[in-house]
Amino acid sequence: MSSVPQNVIKHKVGLLNLATELGNVSRACKVMGFSRDTFYRYQTAMEAGGVDALIDANRK
Repeated sequence: MSSVPQNVIKHKVGLLNLATELGNVSRACKVMGFSRDTFYRYQTAMEAGGVDALIDANRK
């Protein structure tokens, strides 16, 4: 796996972890610069296919 997908995954997982840490999705999204819709798409992908599913989460 190249470093670009790894960086993308780290950023997406970072958003999910921050939301868990803060206990507030809206605040985590604001801090990271993502929309809540994007957060929930990442969360759904993570639940359905694990970390590997995050690579293609918005490449349709």
